[in-house]
Order: sequence, then structure tokens, then C-alpha cells
Amino acid sequence: MQALIYTTYGSPDGLRLQEHALPTPNDDQVLIRIHAASVNAGDRHLLWGEPFMVRLMSGLRRPKYSILGSDVAGRVAAVGRNITQFQPGDAVFGDLSDSGFGAFAEYVAAPAQALVAKPAALSFAQAAAVPSAALTALQGLRDVGGLGAGQKVLINGAAGGVGTFAVQIAKALGAEVTGVCSTRNVELVRNLGADHVIDYTRADVLQSGARYDLVLDAAAYRSFWEYRRVLTPRGVYVLVGGSGRNLLQVMTLGRLRSRRDGQQFRTFLKQATSERLAAINALLEAGKVMPLIDRCYPLPAAAEALRYFEAGHGGGKILLTMQEGE
Repeated sequence: MQALIYTTYGSPDGLRLQEHALPTPNDDQVLIRIHAASVNAGDRHLLWGEPFMVRLMSGLRRPKYSILGSDVAGRVAAVGRNITQFQPGDAVFGDLSDSGFGAFAEYVAAPAQALVAKPAALSFAQAAAVPSAALTALQGLRDVGGLGAGQKVLINGAAGGVGTFAVQIAKALGAEVTGVCSTRNVELVRNLGADHVIDYTRADVLQSGARYDLVLDAAAYRSFWEYRRVLTPRGVYVLVGGSGRNLLQVMTLGRLRSRRDGQQFRTFLKQATSERLAAINALLEAGKVMPLIDRCYPLPAAAEALRYFEAGHGGGKILLTMQEGE
């Protein structure tokens, strides 16, 4: 099979499309013929080996995994002996971040619990756009942020991969949503269902006078501590994306700055549990969440796709496609 290989940390220029052995599924895995995969911040972190803490999990000197890609959509090509929920030909999608990655290729072997059946209404490209970003948004809003019906949430980076799902999921949870984005994405975020949209090039959200029960920061380029002024007395700030410096700030200082009966400052590692994946799939089936795709690239153009992702100008998800049709 063809796969996108990297053997040293560095820029997208180090990626090589080459022949790779076809993976063999074990008794608890399925072999997927991949139709599409999406590009995520996690892929960039693994590619560059930055921030340094990434290397503690993925290899200090060289990458532990040779093939990037966590979000996958495709058809089951073969199943292991213990697999009963899938059979060859089934259309599936899922998140491979807890099982070795490998979606930037034509085939991948994955554990069955990392996958769910693809909704018939979604294309493979749309399904591949969902898992990592939607799971991050759900975990940040519901499980870490404790968002509930009637609460007010501010979503910074509302036009990005995580942000576009966060706006929709927050609305599905019954919250009042304010999205922050650039001028060109104001209508996009409004069309996703945001009740209010702030153009950060024209207004400073920290000077608005509004207060929020939850701030979900998917584009953290300001200190988390600055957001205390827009949180309610018992509000929660949750960091899900942005600079490595700010991530370290929240990890090291967030707990110290949090108050026992007051404001909380948190971050987390995404966990792609089967319950969360099923919850996202239910929202997709109900039409309450739909993926937003910015651009699609063929697998050989993956380096270009990653460079575009790094530029940070997109609205929605960036896809790699492996199979034509379907």
C-alpha cells in the first residue's frame, strides 16, 4: 500500500509517500481501506515533536509512529476473529489517536472500539472530518467544562476545526453561544448557530462587559489569566488549542490559580472513548452537528495540506482523500 512516512521530527517537507507493508489485523482489529482522513493539531505536534512534552509520549529522538493521522473513514476490508459488530464492506469512521495513528495511508488496522458505523447521510470525507475535533469539543464542553442548558459559553476560535463543532455541540446542549472569529468567518459562525459573534479584529472580547459560565479557548494566544474578567464568579476556563506556551501555563499554573469555590482554569488530554464517539454519532444522525470542510487534498499532496493547516487561515476541516468516488 501507499503510505505517508516520516522518520524524523521537522517540517512537512520531511514527509515521504512510499510503499509500506499492508497491516494485518489481530483478533480484535479490523482492516480499513481508507477513503479519507483529516488533518489535526495533533498531527502537527507529532510531526514537529513540539511542544517538547509530545516527545515524552512519541519518542525523544525520533518518532515512535511512522504514519500520522488519527481521523479515519473508510470501508472494512477484513475483520479479526473476535470481531462481531463489523463485517467486510461496512462503512466506518473513528479516531485512532489511542491506537497508534496511521490514517495517512491507504489501509490501517484499528481496534473495533475506536470505530462506529458511518451515518449514511455523510460522505467519507465528511465523516473523516468529525472524530478528533468533535470529540475534543464534546469533552471540553460537557465533561471538563460541565456545560449545561441555559448557561452562557464563549468559544474562542469558533471558525476552526474544534471551534465549528464546539458551536454546534454547545447549542445541542442548550447553551447560549458566543463565538469569536475573524471578519471573514463571522457569517460562517453565525450560520453554525451561534447566538452572538464577536469579530476579534474589531472588538476585544475581554472588554465587552459580558460574563460567561464557560470559556472554551480553541485559539489560545492570550494568557488564560486574562479571561478571569469575563468569567462568572464560578465560571470555568478550558484550554483546547493554541500556543505551546499557553498550554504549559495552564498545565502548571491553572490549578494554582483555580479557586475551591470559584473560577476554574483547566486543560485536558483528549480521550476518544467509545461513549463519546457514540454521543457524537448520535448528534450526527439527528442532524444537530454537521462537519464543515475547508479543503480536500489527495494523499500525495499531504505536505501542502499540512502547510495550509499550519498557516491557520482555514474555516473548517482540512481533508486528505485516498479513494475516488463513493
